[in-house]
Amino acid sequence: MEIHADVLLKATKVDGVYDKDPVKHEGATRFNRLTYLDVLSRNLKVMDSTAISLCRDNKLAIVVFDLRVRVTSAASCKAKSIGTLVTDEENRPW
Repeated sequence: MEIHADVLLKATKVDGVYDKDPVKHEGATRFNRLTYLDVLSRNLKVMDSTAISLCRDNKLAIVVFDLRVRVTSAASCKAKSIGTLVTDEENRPW
């Protein structure tokens, strides 16, 4: 928040947020979009709840994506629709 970022890019070992760990569970389902409340209420392991709440309170979108995908900017995330977008509303553009 101190650097006035437009979006938080979170690189992980998988290509987004899943309902359960896709490394351990073959039938895991990936989400394209989630709200902060979805992440908190489903106890999804995106980040700790304090970080999610801070992003929610400040309306800072989060993009969770695969570390191995080359991302040069937030705009490239949006253009490629990579990963999972977490915002205050399911269809809110960022």
